[in-house]
Amino acid sequence: MRRADFDRVYAEHAQAIFAFLAYRTGDRALAEDLLADTFEAAFRASPRFDRRRGSERTWLTTIALNRLRDHARRRAAEARAYERVSAGTSSDPTDIALVAVADRDLVMRALADLSSEERDCIALRFGGDLTLKEIAKVLGEPESTVEGRVYRALRKLRDELG
Repeated sequence: MRRADFDRVYAEHAQAIFAFLAYRTGDRALAEDLLADTFEAAFRASPRFDRRRGSERTWLTTIALNRLRDHARRRAAEARAYERVSAGTSSDPTDIALVAVADRDLVMRALADLSSEERDCIALRFGGDLTLKEIAKVLGEPESTVEGRVYRALRKLRDELG
């Protein structure tokens, strides 16, 4: 992919990818960092991009989702390491995380009650504004599985939020 093509891809898709990441993380600064990581990875991988395997949007969203999952794994590993180092002290990383969650609005708390797969589907559908077919491609799942996850997640959110 030439530089001009990549600039066009960024201009067309950066806002939607950012919206997905911001929706999924609830943290604008983190979403900006993950967006930068996403497009850096996409730039490096651009020679391997194959339009026959999917659209630019699903390719970028897949990269963004992988960056998000990598971040979550790193954060969990850091929390476990912190917990081991500070064993016996009163500052538990879980307590710190609970305080941060308490500051979020009601919708973010309701989203946290969903399974990881359901949250990914909801974030891709409403944060990333992807169709069910595009989500299925990003996740590598059948469209019917994605549709079921979105339906169940929305039902759970409706029940939780009244």
